[in-house]
Amino acid sequence: MMTGAENIQWDLSDLYLSPEDQKLQADKEQLVADAEAFAEAYRGRVATLSAPEFRDALKRYESILKIAHRLGSYASLLWSADTETIAHGKLMQQIRELGSQINQKLVFFDVEWMAVQEENALSLIISPELSGFTHYLTVSRLYKEHTLSETAEQALSAKSVTGRSAWTRFFDETLSAARFTFEEEELSEQQVLSKLHNPDRDIRKKAHDSLTKGFEAHLRTLTFIFNTVLADKASSDRLRNYPSWISSRNLSNQTDHETVEALVQTVTGSYPLVQRYYKLKAKLLGLDTLYDYDRYAPLKKSETRLSWEDARQSVLRAYGKFHPDMGKIAGLFFDHNWIDAAIRPGKRGGAFSASSSTDTHPYVLMNYDGRLRDVQTLAHELGHGVHQYLSRQQGELQSGTPLTTAETASVFGEMLVFEDILSTLQDPAERLALLMSKIDDTIATVYRQISMNRFEDLIHTHRRESGELSSEEFSAYWIKTQEELYGDSVTLTPEYRLWWCYIPHFLHTPGYVYAYAFGELLVMALYRQFREEPEGFADKYIKMLSSGGSRWPHELLEDFGLDIRDAAFWQRGTQEIDLLICSAEEIAENLNQGF
Repeated sequence: MMTGAENIQWDLSDLYLSPEDQKLQADKEQLVADAEAFAEAYRGRVATLSAPEFRDALKRYESILKIAHRLGSYASLLWSADTETIAHGKLMQQIRELGSQINQKLVFFDVEWMAVQEENALSLIISPELSGFTHYLTVSRLYKEHTLSETAEQALSAKSVTGRSAWTRFFDETLSAARFTFEEEELSEQQVLSKLHNPDRDIRKKAHDSLTKGFEAHLRTLTFIFNTVLADKASSDRLRNYPSWISSRNLSNQTDHETVEALVQTVTGSYPLVQRYYKLKAKLLGLDTLYDYDRYAPLKKSETRLSWEDARQSVLRAYGKFHPDMGKIAGLFFDHNWIDAAIRPGKRGGAFSASSSTDTHPYVLMNYDGRLRDVQTLAHELGHGVHQYLSRQQGELQSGTPLTTAETASVFGEMLVFEDILSTLQDPAERLALLMSKIDDTIATVYRQISMNRFEDLIHTHRRESGELSSEEFSAYWIKTQEELYGDSVTLTPEYRLWWCYIPHFLHTPGYVYAYAFGELLVMALYRQFREEPEGFADKYIKMLSSGGSRWPHELLEDFGLDIRDAAFWQRGTQEIDLLICSAEEIAENLNQGF
C-alpha cells in the first residue's frame, strides 16, 4: 500500500544548502576563529572573573556552541537519511574531527571552572547577573570529581573520533547496508522488522527467520563492535573515577542511583503483569503457544492502514485539542518539511527527533509504513520536536534536557493521539484491538527497556570483571533477562538469542534505555492528573516543556504535585498499566472471547 509518505523528505536548507554550501565552509572557519579568540581571552582567568565577566564569557561560549551544533546537526542528519553515500559519511567524520579540535581548545573553561573554590563558585551561581545560567552552573559542578586535567581532557577528546564514535558509525553503516532475504526479495532491516507486526503469522515467522540469518552473517563483526564499545566505556569510567558503569548516565540524567534502583525494582517486581497480558493475547489470537515473533501481532486479521495525511491530521488534531500552541508547532514540521518519513535503502532505521542549534529548529526522522504504530511513532517524535522547539529559548547551555525528562513530551504525545483515536471508535472489537496495541507499546517502553537495562548491567559488569564476551555469552545474558521478563507467557525461540546485536542504544548511549521506562511511568502519572484535574494543566505543561534543561527534573514535576524521588511514585505508574490490562480483559470478556 502506498501511504503518501514515499516522498516525505526533509529540507535541510535552514541549516545549509548542500555540503558544498559556502556558508558551511565559512562557519567552519568562524568556529575555529571564535574558539581560539575565546581561549585567548579567558584561559587562566576563569577563577578571577566577576559575575558580569562570567556572564559575558558564557554568552560567547554559547555563540560558539551554536555554530558547532548547526554544523554537527547538518552532517548527522544528511548521513542518517542516506548512510550509503560516501560523501555524507566523509562530511560527518570531518565535522566530528572539527568538533574534537574545538573541544580541545575550549576544554580549559570547564577544567578551570571545576577548580574554582566552592565558596567562590557558589557566589557566582547565586549572583543576579548569572541568573540565566544557574542550573547549568550548578549541574556542571557535579562533574568536579570526574573532570581530568586539561591535557588529559584534550587527549581524550582527540582520541574520541577514532574511538567509540567511529565504532558506532561502523555499526550503523553495517546494519544500514545489510540486506535481508525475504521471499526472494532483498530488503532493509527496517522493512523486515516492520513485518513482525503483520497479522499473518507465516509472514512474521519468515521475517523472524530472515532477520536472524542476516544477524548471523554479521555476528562476528557486531560482537567485536560491542566488546570494543564496552571496553572504551570501562576505560573512560576508570579514568573519570565513576564507581559503576551506570554512574555517568545517572549523573547526566540528573537523577541518583537510589531513584533509578527504585524504578528498576518496581518494574522487575511487576513482571507478572507482562506475563498475564501475553497469556491474554495468546487467547485472543487463538494461539496455544505465543512465540517471540508473535508479541506484536495485531488482533485484527486485516490491520488498519493509514495514509500519511491521515496520520498528520490525527496528530495535529490531538495536539491542537490539548493546547493550540502544540498543534501550531507540530504543524510547522509538516508545513516546512522538517520530517523525513520515507522508507528507502540506506536510510538509518528507527526514529528520532534531533535538535539543532537554538537559532534553527529540530528535525524528525522516521520510517512510515502506514500502520497505527507508525502514527504513534510520529506522535512520539513530534512530542520530542515540540519540546525541543519550545526549549530553544533557554539557550545552547540549558535547552537540552536529561534523557529522563526528554522522554516525557514524546510519551505524552503518544497518549494524546491514542486517546483521540480511541474516542472515534464505537465498535468494541476495534477498541480492543487499539487498546491491545497500546499495551503492546507500553510493555515495550517500560518492561522491555528495563529488561534491556538488566542485560546492559550484565554485559558491562562481565566486560569489566572477566574481559571480552563471546557471541554465546552475549546471547546467554540476553536470553536470561528476556526469560525473566516473559516467564512462561512467551516461548523464546533459539534464534531469538541473537537479537541483542541490532539494538543501537546499547552502543550510542550506554545506559539510555531505563529513561524510556522513567518517561512512560512519569507520563502515566501526569496523564492521570490531567484527566482528574484538567483545569490549567495544559498551560503548566507547556511551561514545563519551555523550561528545557533549566531546572531539576524533580522540580519540574513538583509543579504538578508529583515526587519522582518517592518510590511509591513508580508503583502508581505500574498500577495504571494494570488498569489498561484490566480494561482489555473486560472488553474481551464482554465480546465472549472464550473467557
